[in-house]
Amino acid sequence: MSKWTIGVIGGSGLYALEGLENVRTQAWETAWGFPSAELTFGELNGVNFVFLPRHGSGHTLSPSELPYKANIAALKQAGCTDILAVSACGSLREEYAPGHFVFVDQYVDRTRQRPMSFFGEGCIAHVPMADPVCSRLSQMAFDAAQASGIGATMGGAYLVMEGPQFSTRAESELYRSWGLDVIGMTNMPEARLAREAELPYAAVAMVTDYDCWHEGEDSVDVAGVLEVMQGNTKKAKAMLAQLATTLSATERTASPDGIETCLDTSIVTPPSHRLGAAVERLASLIPRVFAAD
Repeated sequence: MSKWTIGVIGGSGLYALEGLENVRTQAWETAWGFPSAELTFGELNGVNFVFLPRHGSGHTLSPSELPYKANIAALKQAGCTDILAVSACGSLREEYAPGHFVFVDQYVDRTRQRPMSFFGEGCIAHVPMADPVCSRLSQMAFDAAQASGIGATMGGAYLVMEGPQFSTRAESELYRSWGLDVIGMTNMPEARLAREAELPYAAVAMVTDYDCWHEGEDSVDVAGVLEVMQGNTKKAKAMLAQLATTLSATERTASPDGIETCLDTSIVTPPSHRLGAAVERLASLIPRVFAAD
């Protein structure tokens, strides 16, 4: 049976995975530097996992400071077949109360300061992002949440803001008027980079607050977020354990969304014009495409 290796990017509150067996940690350096923390390798219910705390082991990195390229590159190089991102978020809908999980399938990216691509400086590609997450992994993770008794919604649009400050009330109301579902600070450029690395990516947004739009609720603050986050973290660990049980009985095949081969039709720079330094970096990330250049 083809093996899954799930890279889990843990967001605020999720700094470790419990229940892993055969655990080892390893520092990892990529052509884009070091990831947020050492990678933790282990098995959960017979499935290989690689865990990376997005903000560092002691939450020392703000959303705009994260080494997004190194994080995705490290997980790819470590042998991950898929990535499940876990993130705290604010709700833009009444029905998505704190404690609810939303399995994101769309993004609106409002970040401004972050490097967005592995490509450039000698090799250009334009990957498709119309459907930015892996439909199969999203559905499997959603099913695992439901099986664990977690209130969850399949599908939702995530507004990615720069941060690290929370929204103004006017911003929050604007995003609600756009029909968006949740708001957070970290899934972009993470999802874009995963697609460029040909890694199927899914994301669960764990609601901690109502941002600042909700009448009758206090404006979002760190103390309130941390209180809800503790419960969300327990739920996330239960969901991951259930997901591992499902994956252990499921043969892994290529993503139905064609993610593992998306670069076949995305690179616009012909081999004869690709600069050596760019090719060398990209070959360390996507040898399927660049190793022979």
